[in-house]
Amino acid sequence: MRLRILSMAIDDEQAVVAARQRSRDIARELGCTPIDQTRVATAVSEIARNAFEYARNGRVDFEIEGDTRPQLLLIRVSDKGPGIEDLDALLAGRYRSKTGMGIGIVGSRRLMDQCNIESVRGEGTTVTLKKLLPDTAPLVTPELVGQLSATLAAHAPGGSFGEVQQQNRELIAALADLRDRQIELTQLTQELEDTNRGVVALYAELDERADHLRRADEMKSRFLSNMSHEFRTPLSSIRALSNLLLDRVDGDLGAEQERQVTFIRKAAEDLSEIVNDLLDLAKIEAGKIEIHPAPFEVASLFSALRGMLRPLLVGNSVDLVFEDAGALPELRTDEAKVAQIIRNFVSNALKFTERGEVRVSARLDADACHVIFSVADTGIGIAEADQQRIFEEFGQIENPLQQRVKGTGLGLPLCTKLCNLLGGRITLQSTPGAGSVFSAIVPRDYVRPGQSEFDIDALRLDDGKLPILIVEDEPQVQVIYEGYLRATHYQPIMVRALHDATQVLDRLKPAAIVLDILLAGEDSWHWLAAIKSSPERRAIPLIVASEVDDPRKGRALGADAYFIKPLARDVLVTTLDRMTADASEGPDAGAWAGAAARDSARAAPPDAPAAGPVSTRAEVPWSTSPHNGDHP
Repeated sequence: MRLRILSMAIDDEQAVVAARQRSRDIARELGCTPIDQTRVATAVSEIARNAFEYARNGRVDFEIEGDTRPQLLLIRVSDKGPGIEDLDALLAGRYRSKTGMGIGIVGSRRLMDQCNIESVRGEGTTVTLKKLLPDTAPLVTPELVGQLSATLAAHAPGGSFGEVQQQNRELIAALADLRDRQIELTQLTQELEDTNRGVVALYAELDERADHLRRADEMKSRFLSNMSHEFRTPLSSIRALSNLLLDRVDGDLGAEQERQVTFIRKAAEDLSEIVNDLLDLAKIEAGKIEIHPAPFEVASLFSALRGMLRPLLVGNSVDLVFEDAGALPELRTDEAKVAQIIRNFVSNALKFTERGEVRVSARLDADACHVIFSVADTGIGIAEADQQRIFEEFGQIENPLQQRVKGTGLGLPLCTKLCNLLGGRITLQSTPGAGSVFSAIVPRDYVRPGQSEFDIDALRLDDGKLPILIVEDEPQVQVIYEGYLRATHYQPIMVRALHDATQVLDRLKPAAIVLDILLAGEDSWHWLAAIKSSPERRAIPLIVASEVDDPRKGRALGADAYFIKPLARDVLVTTLDRMTADASEGPDAGAWAGAAARDSARAAPPDAPAAGPVSTRAEVPWSTSPHNGDHP
């Protein structure tokens, strides 16, 4: 929706002054801050002065574009003068006329979010200034425009003397603000000096405490090492000697002797388990556990666990079932840690399940970025009041069966810490008497703490493919786009944040950009405006695919196409083909043309997501849009 606020002619110097005043008034009524009001007024004043000085007449139109916040203020200054002789040199800041023309235009571009200039020799010049209104500004509607027009009509522009007074007031206010900032800066400098002295003293104290902590950590490490050796060695000897006695190597045992030796071996095994769990927990808390991510298949992991855990089955009353995981994608995380978590889950399940089954499964979650490993049993279950306690170290629950197979109380806390190290979490669903389901939700790709999910250094471009930068934060939509482009000559580069998108643009020039407006906590409108204002990047075709139904604002900010989600595969590929036609004729045209020919010779792959119907609200690209005129 485009709304016209005001149009005014520029046919004398007083009209230039009036244009500045009206710009300030409109910006104020639309919710702009005082500093933005001054910026808009100054930019319009400079462009209007150029129009009058070089063409002796012109026109200023004020309009609002957009149905959603933030709306866009468009100010179009046009004239029928001689045009600009060297527009490229002017925009680059190299052109200077005797009257100073060029300085004002360059300065005005810096004051606004966007500044577009169209000039034809002998026919005139049109300068369009664009400013995104604040998010807190009221949504401008036709009713509000009517009120604004009435307000402007009730307050006629003042003369040059009044405008000079207003400019002086703005200058005095700016100087006063600078003086206040200078005072604040002086006070802040003094506070920083005082704080710095305190920080120096604090650092000295921290160094002393850090030294104590280092010594304590060394003592703890030595203790762990000694404990590992001193405990594990005799425990291993006890277990080995018990096995010798039970195997009758040195002679037969009586029934009572066999029972006693069996107790000794079981006690040694339990103590070994406690020692192992304690050491693992201590290593995690001391930061000694390292994660070694590597690619592996879930089916292979299940196959190894099946053989490893089968000896734990006692009798035929409980079945251990591993569901088929062959359809799951490859994971890149620490396989040993995942296996340790599942082993603990299965061991607990077998201990507390007298009959029925223990079922191990794995599946992708809704966003396809995590794998959910679940161990379900038909055992005794856990009351809701006790479900938190079992994840505490040495946490035990009173139950006749648990008394017979009492565990260490360290397995589940260890699983929780290991899963957290992998970037996942543990969940539990349980009903007393009906069984429990323990689940470990683990990311498919392990990301080290502090590391961005997008690694620009790991980016590799395929020969003969056109890179397409896709800025989309929804994992399921990323998967859809990857499916759409899998059998094409396009290589999608997926990023979830504008910072990562800027990183990509700093390294390479993609053939096109696909941008979602609704990114978590980020302002895509301003990023779109900045891309289309950049001389180096404005030529990159940019496609907006979003749930925000505001195509006219997107077009005004420079988007080359605007679609409302869901976006169908054929629409996306056709639009990219049209917009990247010039790129396909570049230095790598042969490779790109060959890839495109192969695309046209085959249909989409069977595993590509189905192309849904195009939304009836989708806006076609600008070159064919029925709303391509200047007026609503």
